[in-house]
Amino acid sequence: MAEAVVIDLFGLKLNSQKICHQTLLKTLNGIHHHHAPKAKFLCIICGSNVTKERDGENILPDMETGNGFPLLTRDFETVSNSSMAASLYTIKQKIDEKNLSHIKVIVPEHRKTFVKAFLDQLFTEVYDFEFEDLQGAWGESLLKPSTEINVPTAHQLEEIQSEIETYLRSLPTLKGDLTIITSPLIPADTFLHGFTTRTGGISYIPTLSSLNLFSSCKRRDPKAVVQENLRRLADAAGFNAEKFYRIKTDHANEVWVMGKKEPESYDGIVTNQRGVTITALGADCITIVFADPVKKACGVAHSGWKGTLLGVAMATVNAMSAEYGCNPEDIVVVLGPSVGPCCFTLPREQAISFHDLHPSCVRQFDSLNPYVDIRKATRILLERGGILPQHIHDQKGDLDLCTSCHPDKFFSHVRDGLNFGTQIGFISIRE
Repeated sequence: MAEAVVIDLFGLKLNSQKICHQTLLKTLNGIHHHHAPKAKFLCIICGSNVTKERDGENILPDMETGNGFPLLTRDFETVSNSSMAASLYTIKQKIDEKNLSHIKVIVPEHRKTFVKAFLDQLFTEVYDFEFEDLQGAWGESLLKPSTEINVPTAHQLEEIQSEIETYLRSLPTLKGDLTIITSPLIPADTFLHGFTTRTGGISYIPTLSSLNLFSSCKRRDPKAVVQENLRRLADAAGFNAEKFYRIKTDHANEVWVMGKKEPESYDGIVTNQRGVTITALGADCITIVFADPVKKACGVAHSGWKGTLLGVAMATVNAMSAEYGCNPEDIVVVLGPSVGPCCFTLPREQAISFHDLHPSCVRQFDSLNPYVDIRKATRILLERGGILPQHIHDQKGDLDLCTSCHPDKFFSHVRDGLNFGTQIGFISIRE
């Protein structure tokens, strides 16, 4: 049984105004009677011009006054908007507020593929959709006949995407202004870089709000929303969002040299291409940025506790040296915000490896779950690999804040659980 039921009456045209009210009420009451016992959300979606006539044809009557239609506002929530994208996104917010996932969409058969095209972009695989023909649900031929099922053309799909993008672009920023953290160690005349916080985007789900920069099948933030967040970040930072590459995290130590064959997964990227922005994602794991102002090359790495022990930071340095002739003593390394030793624990058998690296990396070592400092471990490995201590920026200011301890500034998997948001560290060589 569906947890949510959405009835699509958007721009509905009926056969006769005379029979419209009586039969529509009867049908909607029937749908309500069937689904209300178990569904937690019942909604009617319609266009904002539902009370008007167009080309002499009757469309959905006034649902606010007269003819028994105030009943609908009692039994159903109604969403009325001139934009289908706005209507469905509003419904998504209501569904997410109730944490629902199983949705039945009752829609005219000829509109099913159009509605599905919107749903595919505004929802993720977290949601399970079931479709039912509105004509079949009504049981009477009230709709103006449609000759065939309409399949959106490539041009119409582009228009749908454009409508969604336009609507998302109009949404206000949530949780404050977009903030980018930078390091004075990286020369701004050669490189553009930064680390994001959680503010300045449009993601509304609490653990993803607001500048979430990653979408997956396990999260409720669709790619369209993440792309709008990225567009806003690109505008603020000054990079080209069309030349933007994210690490494909595997919590290991493989590094992709841009220009060579891309691995299926990797935790580091290096490049010497100008105008290309490379990015490491994190939500407690360290996002690390590398810059060589001498050879004009750069890199990023994602370093969780596994990647730290596997040496992903030095693997990135070594790739820069091998590919671009970089000298480790010239490379500047900035460690982005991450979970601190105040909040991050590991089982003792795993913490032993950090203790063996250096005892200062572990607190309360004799406990069952010692506290581990992945930032200190990363610095130690970088210094042992030839990076000058003064060229490592891992303390002071917002860079040194624990992501788990500061919910106002950062996303955190440790703090927020599986549906966590993602911040990034990024760098590019100026054109």
